Amino acid sequence: MFPRLKERRRNLGSQLSGGEQQMLSTARTILGRPSVLPLDEPLEGLAPVVREELMAAFAELAKTGDMTILLVEQRIQSALDFADQVVILERGRLAWTGTPESLTRDHEVVESLLGVGGLH
Repeated sequence: MFPRLKERRRNLGSQLSGGEQQMLSTARTILGRPSVLPLDEPLEGLAPVVREELMAAFAELAKTGDMTILLVEQRIQSALDFADQVVILERGRLAWTGTPESLTRDHEVVESLLGVGGLH
Protein backbone atom coordinates (compact mmCIF):
# COMPACT_ATOMS: atom_id res chain seq x y z
CA MET A 1 0.00 0.00 0.00
CA PHE A 2 2.90 2.37 0.73
CA PRO A 3 5.75 1.62 -1.72
CA ARG A 4 7.71 4.54 -0.32
CA LEU A 5 7.95 2.73 3.02
CA LYS A 6 9.29 -0.40 1.35
CA GLU A 7 12.15 1.71 0.02
CA ARG A 8 12.85 2.91 3.58
CA ARG A 9 12.35 -0.41 5.39
CA ARG A 10 15.83 -0.29 6.96
CA ASN A 11 15.25 3.20 8.40
CA LEU A 12 13.99 3.89 11.91
CA GLY A 13 10.69 5.75 12.19
CA SER A 14 12.53 8.83 13.40
CA GLN A 15 14.57 8.81 10.17
CA LEU A 16 11.47 9.11 7.98
CA SER A 17 10.03 12.32 6.55
CA GLY A 18 6.77 13.67 7.96
CA GLY A 19 4.78 12.10 5.13
CA GLU A 20 6.53 8.77 5.54
CA GLN A 21 5.84 8.87 9.27
CA GLN A 22 2.15 9.49 8.50
CA MET A 23 2.19 6.49 6.14
CA LEU A 24 3.86 4.34 8.82
CA SER A 25 1.33 5.41 11.43
CA THR A 26 -1.56 4.63 9.10
CA ALA A 27 -0.06 1.26 8.14
CA ARG A 28 0.43 0.28 11.79
CA THR A 29 -3.17 1.22 12.56
CA ILE A 30 -4.50 -0.74 9.58
CA LEU A 31 -2.66 -3.88 10.73
CA GLY A 32 -4.98 -3.93 13.74
CA ARG A 33 -7.95 -4.21 11.34
CA PRO A 34 -10.06 -1.47 12.93
CA SER A 35 -13.70 -1.11 11.95
CA VAL A 36 -13.27 2.69 12.07
CA LEU A 37 -10.12 4.51 10.96
CA PRO A 38 -10.07 8.07 12.35
CA LEU A 39 -7.80 10.40 10.37
CA ASP A 40 -7.31 13.83 11.92
CA GLU A 41 -5.64 16.22 9.46
CA PRO A 42 -3.51 13.49 7.85
CA LEU A 43 -2.36 15.83 5.06
CA GLU A 44 -1.16 18.66 7.29
CA GLY A 45 2.30 19.88 6.39
CA LEU A 46 2.94 17.27 3.70
CA ALA A 47 4.32 17.76 0.22
CA PRO A 48 1.73 17.58 -2.58
CA VAL A 49 3.08 14.29 -3.97
CA VAL A 50 2.91 12.67 -0.51
CA ARG A 51 -0.63 14.01 0.02
CA GLU A 52 -1.67 12.38 -3.25
CA GLU A 53 -0.08 9.05 -2.25
CA LEU A 54 -1.83 9.07 1.11
CA MET A 55 -5.22 9.97 -0.35
CA ALA A 56 -4.83 7.20 -2.95
CA ALA A 57 -4.07 4.73 -0.15
CA PHE A 58 -7.10 5.92 1.84
CA ALA A 59 -9.27 5.55 -1.27
CA GLU A 60 -8.05 1.95 -1.72
CA LEU A 61 -8.92 1.21 1.90
CA ALA A 62 -12.36 2.73 1.47
CA LYS A 63 -13.05 0.56 -1.59
CA THR A 64 -12.74 -2.63 0.45
CA GLY A 65 -15.75 -1.66 2.54
CA ASP A 66 -14.13 -3.33 5.55
CA MET A 67 -13.81 -0.13 7.54
CA THR A 68 -15.34 3.28 7.94
CA ILE A 69 -12.88 6.10 7.43
CA LEU A 70 -13.56 9.24 9.42
CA LEU A 71 -11.54 12.01 7.77
CA VAL A 72 -11.17 15.39 9.44
CA GLU A 73 -9.45 17.63 6.93
CA GLN A 74 -9.13 21.35 6.27
CA ARG A 75 -8.16 20.76 2.64
CA ILE A 76 -11.77 20.89 1.59
CA GLN A 77 -11.36 19.72 -2.00
CA SER A 78 -9.24 16.73 -0.97
CA ALA A 79 -11.90 15.75 1.55
CA LEU A 80 -14.75 16.18 -0.95
CA ASP A 81 -12.93 14.17 -3.62
CA PHE A 82 -12.57 11.34 -1.11
CA ALA A 83 -15.82 11.36 0.85
CA ASP A 84 -19.16 9.77 0.10
CA GLN A 85 -20.77 11.62 3.03
CA VAL A 86 -19.93 15.04 4.49
CA VAL A 87 -20.64 16.23 8.01
CA ILE A 88 -19.96 19.84 8.97
CA LEU A 89 -19.74 20.69 12.63
CA GLU A 90 -19.95 24.21 13.94
CA ARG A 91 -18.84 24.71 17.53
CA GLY A 92 -19.23 21.00 18.15
CA ARG A 93 -22.78 20.77 16.81
CA LEU A 94 -24.06 19.26 13.60
CA ALA A 95 -24.53 22.12 11.14
CA TRP A 96 -24.94 20.24 7.85
CA THR A 97 -24.80 16.73 6.42
CA GLY A 98 -25.08 15.39 2.90
CA THR A 99 -23.12 14.22 -0.10
CA PRO A 100 -20.11 16.04 -1.54
CA GLU A 101 -22.15 16.76 -4.67
CA SER A 102 -24.99 18.37 -2.72
CA LEU A 103 -22.49 20.48 -0.77
CA THR A 104 -20.80 21.82 -3.89
CA ARG A 105 -24.21 22.85 -5.24
CA ASP A 106 -25.23 24.61 -2.00
CA HIS A 107 -23.30 27.88 -2.33
CA GLU A 108 -24.93 29.40 0.76
CA VAL A 109 -23.72 26.55 3.00
CA VAL A 110 -20.25 26.61 1.44
CA GLU A 111 -19.87 30.34 2.10
CA SER A 112 -21.54 30.51 5.50
CA LEU A 113 -20.17 27.32 7.10
CA LEU A 114 -16.90 26.80 5.29
CA GLY A 115 -16.02 30.43 4.66
CA VAL A 116 -14.84 29.81 1.11
CA GLY A 117 -16.03 30.71 -2.35
CA GLY A 118 -17.33 28.16 -4.80
CA LEU A 119 -16.10 24.58 -4.84
CA HIS A 120 -15.79 22.51 -7.99
